[in-house]
Amino acid sequence: MTRDLRSLPKAHLHVHVESTVRPATLRELAGENGVPVPGPAGGFADFRAFADHNSLIRACLRRPADFERLGREYCEDEVAEGAGYAEVTFTAASHGERLGDLDMPLEALLRGLAAGRAATGLEYRVLLDHSRRQSVERAWRTLDLALRYAEQGVIGIGMAGDESYPLAPFAEVCEAAEKEGLHRVHHAGEAAGPDSIREALGVGRGERIGHGIRILEDPALTAEVAALGVPLEVCPSSNVALGLAPSLAEHPLPKLRAAGLCVTLNTDIPASTGVTLSQEYAGARESFGYSDEVLAELAQASVAASFAPAATKSRLSARISRWLTTPAD
Repeated sequence: MTRDLRSLPKAHLHVHVESTVRPATLRELAGENGVPVPGPAGGFADFRAFADHNSLIRACLRRPADFERLGREYCEDEVAEGAGYAEVTFTAASHGERLGDLDMPLEALLRGLAAGRAATGLEYRVLLDHSRRQSVERAWRTLDLALRYAEQGVIGIGMAGDESYPLAPFAEVCEAAEKEGLHRVHHAGEAAGPDSIREALGVGRGERIGHGIRILEDPALTAEVAALGVPLEVCPSSNVALGLAPSLAEHPLPKLRAAGLCVTLNTDIPASTGVTLSQEYAGARESFGYSDEVLAELAQASVAASFAPAATKSRLSARISRWLTTPAD
């Protein structure tokens, strides 16, 4: 007998808000803005194929109302999946440059998120990411946006995208972010190996690792990260869709946990995989035989690894414990 995973309280730490847009909303926005409708989600031949598909999704977002709607619907969908707290990632500077107004996309998204929070009660924070392939100048603009909108819930920055592009050019940006009290969370150890993770923790001054699934290739690094308690934001369905794991059953999540690493469960790109947060938990249950107790441990890990206020962590942790005391179906 098992419990309903949609009612399991969770923190969602790794999700790109542009990749949460509902299919029906995407079709509407594409039609209203006169841009091609992206094809159906699914597996991708490589990261470039995914990036091209993701660019089509982003191109459907053009007007302030589009970003506001994205934020409102994101909150509604997260709450339906059992999330009580979320840290959503947004490529603000890229959208701003694309649309000729650096602030508009972030301002509009924040308005939508605030409206969504008022309607649903979802507590959230925002992380601004920057593609490694793009300029250092844009990274500085991302940092500036994060600082100027900190009072509206922006808490940090991170480097994402193709890991063949090093973090070293962004060292000063990451150092400045740390000095300003912003959090740093970088994608690493996803398509590239352990050296990418070392760079994220060193040059990038990272506090968590986005993905990190290839860390087991380096036992010394694995032991070091486990001892430090640096959390990994693991996104199994995304890894499978991008060809980084052969299947969900062959995903390294159980081995990561067995190595003593702090593992959290996330969706990353749900609009592209078609997999929601509760479905990620269901996939772990089905593929790895995880009991409700283990799934609750994963949920507790996500809360503990978050940048949420202490009171929020305490409240969500208590709710997870209560979930385990409810009768199973």
